Amino acid sequence: MKTTQLILGGARSGKSRFAEKTATDIARRNKCSVVYVATAQAGDDEMAQRIERHRRERSDEWLCVEEPIHLSQALIAIAKQDPKAVILVDCLTLWVTNCLLDDDDIWQSEKQKLIDCLEQLAQPVVLVSNEVGQGIVPMGQLSRRFVDESGWLHQDIAAKASHVTLVVAGLPLVLK
Repeated sequence: MKTTQLILGGARSGKSRFAEKTATDIARRNKCSVVYVATAQAGDDEMAQRIERHRRERSDEWLCVEEPIHLSQALIAIAKQDPKAVILVDCLTLWVTNCLLDDDDIWQSEKQKLIDCLEQLAQPVVLVSNEVGQGIVPMGQLSRRFVDESGWLHQDIAAKASHVTLVVAGLPLVLK
């Protein structure tokens, strides 16, 4: 059964842990595998440590695909390779950052490709993202654009998703 789930939360809110449990539960019910799509890039030592921690915490049974920019292409390739797999993407806000920093013109195209791809995929997809719209308005132009683009992306995905959950202090709040 196709479902698209958007799981939002702040930093260290427990959203990734909740998403991993959700993906595992879906995979067990459907007797299929989980493919973890990581969008992070190790641009500095601290991020490299975060990525390594996430790798250690993930199930060894999961296939991991690292794709920082062309997310829809990765999802389509996974769907062709394993049409029953649950796909877990962590995280969309890092993907937005990667796109905006790589080539400003690429962002709108990649965003639309992702939205189109999510509508076409037949398998369950769990998307993790940071809720960034509840803080102060950032001072820098790029930071404001990041917040705006992330918020618009979340709205677009939430409108089409079957489930939307906000995780706060490790507790899931079902929004849809």
